[in-house]
Amino acid sequence: MASWVQAAPLLPLLLLFCLSAAGEPLQEEAVLDFPSKTAINNVVQDPRSGRVYLGAVNTIYQLDAALREEARAETGPREDARTCTPPVSACQDTKPSPNVNKLLLVHPANGSLIVCGSRYRGICSLLNLTNVEQQLYYSDSKGERTYVASIEDGVAVVGVMSTYVKDGNAFNVFLVGKGYGSLDSSKLISTRILQDYRDWVVFESIVEASTVQATPFVPKYLHDFRHAFKEEGFVYFLFSRTMGSTDNKNFTFVSRLCEDDPHYYSYTELQLNCGPGNRYNKVQAAYVASPGKELARGMTESGQYGQVLPWHKVLFMVASPYDDSADSALCMYPLKAINERLVDLISACYSDSGKIAGTPAVDIPYSSKTDEFCTSRIDVSSAAFCGADFLPAPLASKPEFALQAEVVITRTSILTAVAVAVENDHTIAFLGNSLGEVYKVRRGCYGIGLNKNLFFDAGHSHLYITTEKKVPVQACHLKTDCQSCVSTRDPYCGWCVLEGRCTRRSSCRRAEEKNGWLWSPKQQCVKIVSFHPPNLSCRKTQQVVYRAGPCSGRIVPSILQLSSSFTVTLYNCSLGREDCSLCKNAAPKYSCVWCAKRKSCVYEKLCIDQATEDPQDTECPDPQITDIIPRYGPVKGGISVTIKGSNLGIHKDDIKAVSVVGVPCIHQEDRYAGVFSYMILQDPIASSVHPDKGSKAGGMVITISGSNLDTATREDVSVTVGGVVCFSKAMTAKEAQAFVGDIPYFVNTLQDDKLFLDPPSSQPRALSKRHRRRRDTSSDPLDLLIKFGNGEWVVGSVHYERKNEVSLLIIPAVIVPMLLIILISVYCYRRKSQQAEREYEKVKHQLENLEESVRDRCKKEFTDLMIEMEDHTNDLSEGRIPFLDYKTYTDRVFFLPSKDGANDVMITGKLDIPEARKAIVAQALNQFSNLLNSKTFLINFIKTLEGRPDFNARAKVYFASLLTVALHGKLEYYTDIMRTLLLELMGNYVDSKNPKLMLRRSETVVERMLCNWMSICLYQFLKDSAGEPLYKLFRAIKHQIEKGPVDARVKKAKYTLNDTGLLGDDVEYCVLVSDVLVHGEGPDVTPVKVLNCDTVSQVKEKIIEAVYRNLPYSQRPKVDSVTLEWRPGSTGQILSDLDLTSQKEGRWRRINTLAHYNVRDNATLVLSRVLHTQQNYDQNQDNQEERNSLLDDDKVFHLVRPDELDEMKSKRGSMKDKSMTKAITEIYLTRLLSVKGTLQQFVDDFFRSVLCSGAVVPPAIKYFFDFLDEQALKHDNVDEETIHIWKTNSLPLRFWVNILKNPHFIFDVHVTEVVDASLSVIAQTFMDACTKSEHKLSRDSPSNKLLYAKEISTYKKMVDDYYKGIRQMVSVSDQDMNTHLAEVSRTHTDKLNIQVALYQLYQYASKYYDGIIQSLDEDPAAQSKQLTLRLQQIAAALENKVTDL
Repeated sequence: MASWVQAAPLLPLLLLFCLSAAGEPLQEEAVLDFPSKTAINNVVQDPRSGRVYLGAVNTIYQLDAALREEARAETGPREDARTCTPPVSACQDTKPSPNVNKLLLVHPANGSLIVCGSRYRGICSLLNLTNVEQQLYYSDSKGERTYVASIEDGVAVVGVMSTYVKDGNAFNVFLVGKGYGSLDSSKLISTRILQDYRDWVVFESIVEASTVQATPFVPKYLHDFRHAFKEEGFVYFLFSRTMGSTDNKNFTFVSRLCEDDPHYYSYTELQLNCGPGNRYNKVQAAYVASPGKELARGMTESGQYGQVLPWHKVLFMVASPYDDSADSALCMYPLKAINERLVDLISACYSDSGKIAGTPAVDIPYSSKTDEFCTSRIDVSSAAFCGADFLPAPLASKPEFALQAEVVITRTSILTAVAVAVENDHTIAFLGNSLGEVYKVRRGCYGIGLNKNLFFDAGHSHLYITTEKKVPVQACHLKTDCQSCVSTRDPYCGWCVLEGRCTRRSSCRRAEEKNGWLWSPKQQCVKIVSFHPPNLSCRKTQQVVYRAGPCSGRIVPSILQLSSSFTVTLYNCSLGREDCSLCKNAAPKYSCVWCAKRKSCVYEKLCIDQATEDPQDTECPDPQITDIIPRYGPVKGGISVTIKGSNLGIHKDDIKAVSVVGVPCIHQEDRYAGVFSYMILQDPIASSVHPDKGSKAGGMVITISGSNLDTATREDVSVTVGGVVCFSKAMTAKEAQAFVGDIPYFVNTLQDDKLFLDPPSSQPRALSKRHRRRRDTSSDPLDLLIKFGNGEWVVGSVHYERKNEVSLLIIPAVIVPMLLIILISVYCYRRKSQQAEREYEKVKHQLENLEESVRDRCKKEFTDLMIEMEDHTNDLSEGRIPFLDYKTYTDRVFFLPSKDGANDVMITGKLDIPEARKAIVAQALNQFSNLLNSKTFLINFIKTLEGRPDFNARAKVYFASLLTVALHGKLEYYTDIMRTLLLELMGNYVDSKNPKLMLRRSETVVERMLCNWMSICLYQFLKDSAGEPLYKLFRAIKHQIEKGPVDARVKKAKYTLNDTGLLGDDVEYCVLVSDVLVHGEGPDVTPVKVLNCDTVSQVKEKIIEAVYRNLPYSQRPKVDSVTLEWRPGSTGQILSDLDLTSQKEGRWRRINTLAHYNVRDNATLVLSRVLHTQQNYDQNQDNQEERNSLLDDDKVFHLVRPDELDEMKSKRGSMKDKSMTKAITEIYLTRLLSVKGTLQQFVDDFFRSVLCSGAVVPPAIKYFFDFLDEQALKHDNVDEETIHIWKTNSLPLRFWVNILKNPHFIFDVHVTEVVDASLSVIAQTFMDACTKSEHKLSRDSPSNKLLYAKEISTYKKMVDDYYKGIRQMVSVSDQDMNTHLAEVSRTHTDKLNIQVALYQLYQYASKYYDGIIQSLDEDPAAQSKQLTLRLQQIAAALENKVTDL
């Protein structure tokens, strides 16, 4: 690589020019720049328009190609917090935070700019490319799936545009590579869509299961992405990372994946080594470009890169050592060599057990697998093979098979940027370092502060540097002669012979002619020996060989240096000589004349052919006046005016005289510039003055009307009244005097309409109208007199309040008793104080004991809290969310609360019908289904049942659920029935003057129908949006509770949100990590955290949770179906809750724990399934205890004996004991706060997912809320508060609270009693937030209410904003709602037990048969449809009996 030549930087930061080789200073070229007030993070250029976009801290700038600002968009600072999950309105502890630009991409397909910042979890936006002030898209309510960038300052983000094909449609996407921050998404590489499509939203990561994500390997791999690019169907990422061991040493990798590989099966990493021993192992920046002819030849001849052609692509990379060394280097890697090595690795894994030449070459990063993974045997014949789901991925090279490159150039500073261009077949690299210098790798330099971005403009004529400057890639113009020009050996610079200047080849007009542009390593020059003709007009530019400044608009002649002994001067006569007088003033040596026919100033010889007379003798035209300023003046003159025009002379002496109507004017020669002064004779005439009378003191506003009042200028006009000049204020505060009675007042402030006075402290005496003192008349008003000059004005009156005089005889009668009372009080106080001192010593000892106890408790609770907060960093989102299928979901929501629970016939689907009757029953049920589809029958059916006193609330709920399933095939009809019944219910409540009570309880069938309707319509919303935060909340609560002791009998826990479920005793315990083996499932050992105070059943539950965590709860073995064996040595011991070794305390028996068996940390436990049903020891023991009356189930306890709790509650003791007990009990309540603080983020996330109208609101909610709003307008006594209550009762109360308290309705999980207790507190908080009434809290309020007292106001605002946002949304029409409901019916109806529901519904029809028949007979509509007859026919078939028919 001998052709690479480097130059040292010669100038300091922000100077853009270098000194010549000889050291003499040269001229500077004007360098365009744009200053930014904040650091610039990213820069991109639109290739179509040439516009430049800067992503700076808090601002996005839009510049033209010349770095002139066109627009800007402010992106920060913004109110945010590190742990805030958008939208920020629901976050606390926010503060203004800077928004660092993380990613900037041009999306030319739709004319938008992709902008991603560090605020709001890295949410992106789309700005208009033509005007970044216009935001095309932004949403902060779509959740974690749209978080693109990182909030961490040290995490780099790169991206590249691409396309994604799905269902035959091509979508614009961009691929993102980013490191992992503590609060970021775990995906290192993701594909982000740029439009909404089905369930996808803008910026969503559309690759659901990325093979390259951080969750499993956070402590091991630290990625630092530096570059991303796309080439020939592949997407490449360049980054450095650690190798996954404890060593933090970085290594550079390039990864590749197929652009049309949506699952990243083809993702493969190749290690890149730079320099001897891979010294430069941490990539800083990179650039991809073609090498050019000369560099390609040199790379090929070196033998290191194989054959490299000029049009191939080469990856130019600057890297530095990972340690603190301050040197760095440039290395080159042909993409052809990178791809060939990647294909070798893929082929080795897929066809040769991961080996190349018998040596292992392939590794699987980000995985803890140690077994063989490259076991496939397939032929990879194509270099574009893109993997498959059955093949191992991702792949990476082992260090021994890294791609090695020699160092091209080294520097003693850290290189941070690189850009490469080809000029005249030669390659020039521009390198920037961290010290603020730019190197042009051949010769020349530019010193300027910069960061990672370095790129060229469209013509490769300028270099953009992200620190404000656009730098020329060459400084040819600084070389003034041929020898100095060619001696630089810069491929950019050559000597343009016929123009006599140092230029780029593209700037020399006749460079293609022989010897027209000289560049040669031999540094040869030529000289001009002659030039003809010696003079040419600028008009004849096609004959002038040396064009320069004279035609560009400068008046001063431009001199062009051709050689050391020859100069050509060009002059433009017309420039700046617009009229004849100015033309004749031109220097004679340029031969400029006024050409009358052309009416312009030209070179003499250009005018001879167009006129017969000598142009030098041409007389100038008469003066022409174009403007006069001002147009009017007084008759007497005395003002200055300006005359503008042409041919007004050249010198001031040319103006001989100026007169106006015969009156001479004075020429102000010092102000002459081709213009002169004159006067217009006119005087201003005043016709009226208003007002015509006024005070001598002045101070009034006078209006003067008349003509010619615009004469002259404002400075020339003055107005006087009686010789006094008028001012804006006639009287000042100092000149004014004020009197109240006989005492003067000090005038403090005087305004146009206000007067402020300082009154005297004593009451003045009144004055008569003639200013004579008169007798005081007590509290009569006193005149306020204002004097100015000789004028006096009474402007108002002042009133002084009269003082009440107290008789001296009354004073002793009041004071003496007061003194007696004070003396008695002092005596009593002294006596009480002495008594208190005696009691103090008695109480002091009690207080000290209490204080010591409180101190010890608080220390322990604080320590527990700190450990808890550290442990809670575990990721709760491992594995998929176990959503229930639609049928199981509806079964649990509709029928699990029934009296039969999970054994309900609607859940089991089993009907006890004889085989011989099944066909008849099925046919009759179909007829009954048709009958239910008659609105007349169904309304009568429901009303008849609700009119029976034995049709209780439970029956109504069950009946409504059966009806929901039976009509699921026609949900639009079901909705119509529900609306009809709701209208009737609403009318009843409104008429009874209690509209706020509607929908509060399920007292009617329709109220339960509404609950079921909401459950059906919101199922998909649960799966898409609210389900994830709800599941995380459930997992977080379960995790927190199980970290501490949980009493298996009394169902109390150390860590809970419910004060009634709080374990009050200070239970001693420690955490054990057990190694668990599952019998019959291989030798794998699973570490499981348990507590030594856990019962055996609790240990089993935790083991099953850990071992089978990837299975839903219903598919896991149950606690009763497994046994647990402890193997402390060669023998094992079966562990059980109760056995002969169980500890007895009187008649109480303690359940066995791990501490009872003395199980230690790291013990080995074996979990086995029970294969045969047999009586275990516990059952035998229970029978024996029962026979001997020695053991009763009620006398079994775990951590706390129930009788001890009862005794503590009923114990009567001294006041000291009661106070002590209460104080100590209150200490445990701090655990509620610690658990609440730990779970706060999960609670907030769930509330936001439910109460965010900015996100996708299910159409059912909008439809039903609009229905309530419409009906409310029809009733006078329904106010906004009532509407709010209706909406709360219909959605939060009927659906969200139900789901929140019962996560097993939507997830395949098990909810324990202690978890349920905490969920109930959150559910109550949710309901409190939805109410309009204010909650007045006191110290006596329940702890559960006090726990979220601070957050309630925030949650209430969320609810209000949610309801308001829904009201402002576009309405959902009946047609749209019916279409949506029909789709739900079509998708899910065939999965439900419709026949069972119909059969169960008929049982109600049979039970209340007579009442239904009577109701139908009394309804004319039912009679016309023969509904009675149809029901009788169905009854005959279903009950197999003879009827009246």
